[in-house]
Amino acid sequence: MEHPENDELYKGLKVNKGVADVPTVNPYLKKRLQRKEYTAAEFVEGILKGNITIVSQAVTLVESAKYEHQQIAQEIIEKCLPHAGKSIRLGITGVPGAGKSTSIDSFGLHVLKKGHKLAVLAIDPSSERSKGSILGDKTRMEALSRKKNAFIRPSPSAGSLGGVARKTRETIVLCEAAGFDTIFVETVGVGQSETAVHSMVDFFLLIQLAGTGDELQGIKRGIMEMADGIVINKADGDNIDKAKLAAAQFRNALHLFPAPASGWTPKVLTYSGYYNLGIEEVWDMIYEYIAFVKANGYFDYKRNEQAKYWMYESIHETLRDTFYHNPAVEKMLKPTEQQVLNNEISSFVAAKRMMDLFLENLSCREEKH
Repeated sequence: MEHPENDELYKGLKVNKGVADVPTVNPYLKKRLQRKEYTAAEFVEGILKGNITIVSQAVTLVESAKYEHQQIAQEIIEKCLPHAGKSIRLGITGVPGAGKSTSIDSFGLHVLKKGHKLAVLAIDPSSERSKGSILGDKTRMEALSRKKNAFIRPSPSAGSLGGVARKTRETIVLCEAAGFDTIFVETVGVGQSETAVHSMVDFFLLIQLAGTGDELQGIKRGIMEMADGIVINKADGDNIDKAKLAAAQFRNALHLFPAPASGWTPKVLTYSGYYNLGIEEVWDMIYEYIAFVKANGYFDYKRNEQAKYWMYESIHETLRDTFYHNPAVEKMLKPTEQQVLNNEISSFVAAKRMMDLFLENLSCREEKH
């Protein structure tokens, strides 16, 4: 008996039959989650039409580490390449807390008002422990994320290139093919990532703060030399005088550096991202720079140098991956590492042994084929 309490022995006590548990997962969810599998040609067609959903899915393929995804992604990029290269690429960097996301929100709205289409590629730092990312940039760009002609794509840095997603350059190609004529690439902050971002953008903007007490200490020579323009954020209220003083200090510091290869003299401006003050002037500077480098031929020269740089970066990465995924190397790496730790062999001898093993293993496999 299901409920013994309903027995004759227990007169006056009645237990009703319970209600069956409702499934916690919506039974219709599976049907809705099944995405259509697109071919490379269908992806390209959707991208060229500016279909944001298909652009997003293509970027996911580009970022995927799966071999089959990479094959489709490379085919898509190859077909999109003739339609790319017609945008202005802007790199934005600055110390954490400098107001990069707020500034991008303000800069982006200004661009959209001028009738442009904007793609924001925000690099989110991945956790060294969990390898996960919050990907919260979209929430900090409230106004921009609601606009029709804006595409915001946070990407996990996945520990590559010091914080810049390895596939950002390929994502730029997809966005340009989709008709986005202005691309923002935001970095996670001051570090190695700036070098990588500088090698994929036309204009490199450094956002600084005034009133923090370390205006000149905050200048990192490498970052300063890369910057095509420096802007002091939060120049509003009581902070205006401090911002002007910081701008003067940065201008003086810039004179100490050698002239950039572009022939352009970097400018230092003040603005307020929160109150939308001075945004027009910042964009006037960017457009002035683009016109200047296009006139003297540096724009095309830099783009060609960047293409060459990324070819070699890809070669280095492929070689590294091939080395570490080689079965013979995988088998001997840990024992060799232990020999180094036990002071049995030096690091250099260990490295040479591993390289010799790798090359020997490669030649053996070639002979078999």
